[in-house]
Amino acid sequence: MLLLKNGYMIDPASGTEGYRDILINTESGRIEQILPQGAVEQGDFGCSTESKPTGDPEEIDLAGQIIAPGLVDVHVHFRDPGFTYKEDIDTGAKAAAKGGFTSVVLMANTKPSVDNVETLRYVLEKGKETGIHVHSCANVTRGMKGKELTDFEALSANGAAGFTDDGIPLMDEKMLREALRRAAKLNRPVSLHEENPAFITNNGINAGKAAAYFGIVGSPREAEISMVERDLKIALEEEADLSIQHISTKEAVELVRQAKRHSSHIYAEAAPHHFTLNEEAAIQYGTLAKMNPPLREEADRLAIIEGLKDGTIDMIATDHAPHSMEEKARSITEAPSGIIGLETALSLGIRELVNKGYLTMMELMCRMSYAPAKFYHLDAGYLAAGGPADLVVFDPDKVWTVEKFVSKAANSPFAGERMPGTIAYTICKGKIIYRG
Repeated sequence: MLLLKNGYMIDPASGTEGYRDILINTESGRIEQILPQGAVEQGDFGCSTESKPTGDPEEIDLAGQIIAPGLVDVHVHFRDPGFTYKEDIDTGAKAAAKGGFTSVVLMANTKPSVDNVETLRYVLEKGKETGIHVHSCANVTRGMKGKELTDFEALSANGAAGFTDDGIPLMDEKMLREALRRAAKLNRPVSLHEENPAFITNNGINAGKAAAYFGIVGSPREAEISMVERDLKIALEEEADLSIQHISTKEAVELVRQAKRHSSHIYAEAAPHHFTLNEEAAIQYGTLAKMNPPLREEADRLAIIEGLKDGTIDMIATDHAPHSMEEKARSITEAPSGIIGLETALSLGIRELVNKGYLTMMELMCRMSYAPAKFYHLDAGYLAAGGPADLVVFDPDKVWTVEKFVSKAANSPFAGERMPGTIAYTICKGKIIYRG
């Protein structure tokens, strides 16, 4: 048994917050009891004599730190199989644990891609060897070529959490419609990367001030807007669960807002870099701030924050995208897009959203745990007796310096910054998997 004492519990599933003592069954990996603060000292475990734990539990005094459900990131790239010099499932899981994440959903653009049962099984079996819950999407189309749908039924039966060709947009409308129908029958969501390549000359840099600085054409906002508009229309007609991934433009936020008024099947995610930075960061940091979709204008950043505030954007997802420093050292047009994000996401949420008054801590925890878990039907994102003992403990005021990443990669514009939100413990399946 493990007893977490004197923590300030925040549970976004029930809306409960306040000082609690939490008793964890380390053998079952479940929460045994959630008790009033100090109840254990009074000899009251809140359960009957028959179920009362025997012996004294290991105790950790949290001294008023926040205790919340383990964070859930539904958009990460662990590069395994095929690109393990960038990241692998083990190092990605360790980076997740350091960032307070106990559940992740992997994207399927590996090599080979997760368009077949064999590769899916490899990823999930390797994930079981880590200390966290590793889930994976499967591809919508074979080889991510947009020509032929994968075997949704077989992939779902073997544990696919959802379907996506993240990294490549699905251009065939009829194929998208059929994919949504199949996924809906299987009660699996579809997540879409929304950038029409017909609009893009140079990806990763906004077609505006940043592109002009580098003397390139860049990626215009229309690339995202046109795809979001089309795909929301189809999803509304098919009544299928659809998430707009890493939203970046104010127009796309408004399109999602309008669509959600007509359907409960529409979702959207925002990455921390998109609510923290604008295209000025691309000018300052170069390839370290190059990502797809790119950092946009300040009005877009503020619109994303407003979307998170009013619930238009349900989830915060990092789009953790590791690359080697050699790759990022290439020219602005040749370097790959993407930044790592697992180890800085919570702190950016605290600094940019909570401390600036846009979200309460309860709302941030909802966007980072309960809502993403709900979208992918995961047993995660909540704190309750009998529920999973997946928790994060952190001090929202204590400052730390971003350095020495656990990830294999270090491609982040936030390196060297001091941020609030120091993680003390990450606990998954009742075991402490990270100590700050």
